[in-house]
Amino acid sequence: MTAVVRESRLPLPLRRRGKVREVYDVDGDTLLLVASDRVSAFDVVLDEPVPLKGAVLTQLSAFWFARLRHVVPSHFLSADADEIVRRVPALAAHHAALVGRAMLARRTTPVLFECVVRGYVAGSAWSEYHRAGTLAGEPLPPGLVESARLDPPVFSPATKADLGHDENVTYAHVVAALGADLAARLRDASLALYEAGRAYAAAHGIIIADTKFEFGHAGNGTLLVIDEMLTPDSSRFWPADRYTLGQSQPSFDKQPLRDYLADVRRRGRWDGNPPPPPLPPEIVDATSRRYLEAYRLLTGHPLPVPE
Repeated sequence: MTAVVRESRLPLPLRRRGKVREVYDVDGDTLLLVASDRVSAFDVVLDEPVPLKGAVLTQLSAFWFARLRHVVPSHFLSADADEIVRRVPALAAHHAALVGRAMLARRTTPVLFECVVRGYVAGSAWSEYHRAGTLAGEPLPPGLVESARLDPPVFSPATKADLGHDENVTYAHVVAALGADLAARLRDASLALYEAGRAYAAAHGIIIADTKFEFGHAGNGTLLVIDEMLTPDSSRFWPADRYTLGQSQPSFDKQPLRDYLADVRRRGRWDGNPPPPPLPPEIVDATSRRYLEAYRLLTGHPLPVPE
């Protein structure tokens, strides 16, 4: 496995190059997703890659897709490079580029909303609540402090943006766009996945403060969870033994990177739009180490990295 990959280039039709992943067409039913080490924050892709980040995202998603398949089915088929080459012989000469980073998945028609679940008041949710007592314009209970646990967790959807900024919307907005039945299915599936993931993670020393899911419909109409799941890119992970109510928390995700960029922005040296400011090496290294530690704690073993 190569330690740093900015982008993949494989002999398959490129369907989409997103913020983090390349998506390739394999056949009419199958896609290949390859996670690079690109990193985004505040919906802007940064210039510096984070070593081994793509492998953590792919392998941790594969772990969760398998573990939570009884809760909601997923698009996942395989994240094993040998198996992928057996299924797609055209990739045989690119085996090394697949190791750790590539996932074979069922093709779906994506639902065009991010399905965010918040179990704690943190990040942009805390900023809005502190200012207005709301989350995406909807009221939350009075008297909450930063990092307070929300019981029950809150389904807080957002629009999806390949470029630019996602936007929080109300549940009523999703109902109006998709219909009451599909909106309810997305909400219920998201909450069920979050509750199951939160319970498992808590037993392994991690608080999942919030996360986002993406969904798509398979050809037969089945609703599947897609893309990635419960990773440091899509979630806010906190060490349970360092949780302190009423303040921001240390994290296993890309919070060091977010904090650095937020400070640069406060100082008036960045307006939040491309191009982003450069990241110091120590911020990149700290982010990589946190991704790897999150993987180790959740799976029970270090990320396999060939010598």
